[in-house]
Amino acid sequence: MKKLVIGIDIGGTFTDIIIQNKDSGNIIKQLKVATTIQNPEEAIITSLHQELTDEEIDFVQQIYHATTIGTNAFLGQVNLELPKTALVTTKGFRDVLEIGRQRRSSLYDFSFERPKPIIPRRFRFEIKERLNHRGEIISPLEFGALPKISAFIKREKINSVAITLLHSYKNSIHEQKLKEYFEKNHKEIFVSASFEVSPEHREFERTSTTAINAILMPIVSRYIKSLVESFTEFGFKAPLFIMQSNGGVSKSDQIQKLPVSIIESGPSAGVVASRFYAEFLDLNRVLSFDMGGTTAKAGSIVDKIITLTSEYEVGGDLHSGRITKGSGYPARFPFIDLAEISSGGGSIAWVDEGNALRVGPISAGSDPGPACYNQNGDAPTITDANLILGRLNPEGLLDKTFKLYPEFSKKSIKKEIASKIDLSITESALGIIEIANINMSRILRIVTVERGLDPRGFILIAFGGAGPLHACALATELEMTHIIIPNNPGFFSTMGLLFTDVKHTNIKSIREKISNLDYLMIENAFENLEGKGTDVLNEEGFQETDIVHQRFAELRYVEQGFELLVPLSEVKLVGDNVSSNIKRIFNENHKVKYGYIMENEEVEVVNIRVNSLGLIKKPVLKPIKSGKKKPIKEAIVGYRQVFFNREKEFTQTPIYDRTKLQAKNEITGPAVIEQYDTTTVLPQNWIAKVDEFGLLHLWRV
Repeated sequence: MKKLVIGIDIGGTFTDIIIQNKDSGNIIKQLKVATTIQNPEEAIITSLHQELTDEEIDFVQQIYHATTIGTNAFLGQVNLELPKTALVTTKGFRDVLEIGRQRRSSLYDFSFERPKPIIPRRFRFEIKERLNHRGEIISPLEFGALPKISAFIKREKINSVAITLLHSYKNSIHEQKLKEYFEKNHKEIFVSASFEVSPEHREFERTSTTAINAILMPIVSRYIKSLVESFTEFGFKAPLFIMQSNGGVSKSDQIQKLPVSIIESGPSAGVVASRFYAEFLDLNRVLSFDMGGTTAKAGSIVDKIITLTSEYEVGGDLHSGRITKGSGYPARFPFIDLAEISSGGGSIAWVDEGNALRVGPISAGSDPGPACYNQNGDAPTITDANLILGRLNPEGLLDKTFKLYPEFSKKSIKKEIASKIDLSITESALGIIEIANINMSRILRIVTVERGLDPRGFILIAFGGAGPLHACALATELEMTHIIIPNNPGFFSTMGLLFTDVKHTNIKSIREKISNLDYLMIENAFENLEGKGTDVLNEEGFQETDIVHQRFAELRYVEQGFELLVPLSEVKLVGDNVSSNIKRIFNENHKVKYGYIMENEEVEVVNIRVNSLGLIKKPVLKPIKSGKKKPIKEAIVGYRQVFFNREKEFTQTPIYDRTKLQAKNEITGPAVIEQYDTTTVLPQNWIAKVDEFGLLHLWRV
């Protein structure tokens, strides 16, 4: 029986769908359709209805999905009103969310205002109880205030409750009792307790993370249920897996309990796919660059390991690719360390009050889209600029099935840009591209230079519908010499959904110097965390042979403010020299991260962490037909005038059909290489070589 899997990535402009044969790894169908913003599932079901037969529907084994609903809820981009959420906390800690940290996102702005508390004060309640920092009960939990809180919840029609009690990461007994009470007496509401969401110290971050999870539970549950219902009506019996921010997927019913885990679901899949290529091609230093219709994103992969961070600010402001600290709401959860900027194909160009040309952050999205879409959009975008410069096929995208209208691009740029700053239409279009490239080069520097890494030693994997259009310009800016364009760049993030494993993370707070640790206790704690991961993976259908656990510890020098995540899977916690081995590994990682070590300082374990992986069979890259150095004549499908730089202006340029290229083919720039889901621009001083798997390797000469 044929086994099929489906990957679905909903972007701000396009929804990408891949249908793949699970056994052979062959892609059966790939679809790119305009995103239906108000009802995301509409585009999915409509497309699948047109492409799948009744027999094929029965063959679908799994469905994998990446979504931005978590982020969009806090940015107000999906027409959602945040659910009413109450917070129940220890007496005296009602205002933790309001007090927060001494962070100002705009240090010298006298009119600066902090983000409003994520839960209003009137929805925050105190309970008499107290634990000390060791988890020992000082004051027992008093239930006397609960009937009054229950009455308020019913009267105000509260949708969700967050529970965060002092030091519950050491002893969760009181939180467990409160959770049981609310679930028993309020079956209609969602309950989120910090011991299940973020069992770590730091009261503000733990409370914020639990509150975010509680707020997202009704939104994400409603979305997932609607999606699952649509799939069920369609005839699917396959389970739905959702991409998490940590680069793994999890079954949809688990995500409904922990929606904070999918805040950066959408951007994560592309980095996961880049890691797959790094492993497959044995590449030690890779930069992933994903440029879609709304944003551009960059991530780094060193020694085939994706860089992770433990904190993210939901709804925070982006500044030059970074989320400004103090501008959003902290969420403590493993996130892929990405830099992101509002610079996608649909990003709108405009002239500010000082007559300076700007690009972004507003995007035209899929509706109305760029001016060239002829969908009542009249704002000039990066896509319009590329079209005017001849870099995009004027006859249309997606094998000419998505028609473009260059005349509307010219009209838009002339009205909104050229007439305001006294430039020609071509100069204006080139200016838009150059500004966008400068903006996007910053995010590549953030994940390299600002992390102490030299981008010149990295290989750039460029993908997304617009990534290959800009890759050579960005690589030149960073003095990089090697770019890889995947076989299906426009579907690369969707492919990442099929390249990842199911992943669950469990944490335990320790807070002890390594010299004082009882390592038998630590070993037992790791085994308990692994047991939790195994139980969930068993529920999701994985057998012991398909489960792998990865051990980590969050370490720091005593009295340091923040921790460093260090892998401990290879460290034996029995025998001699355990402490010295852990300190040595920590110092090695600290040296790489910060450039120095403090040999005489004591090291403490803050948390231990286990990633439990349910291993999924990965697709396999297959060789393509081999040819000669010179492509066959049929590979050139025409010529057109393309503007590459100010010196050369428009150049008569050969246009290649990528589907007709063969292994060993070489193309010398200037050239344009077109395919269904993207366009690769190859300027002068660049050569494209096709490898045995059909990957394009671009080399700067």
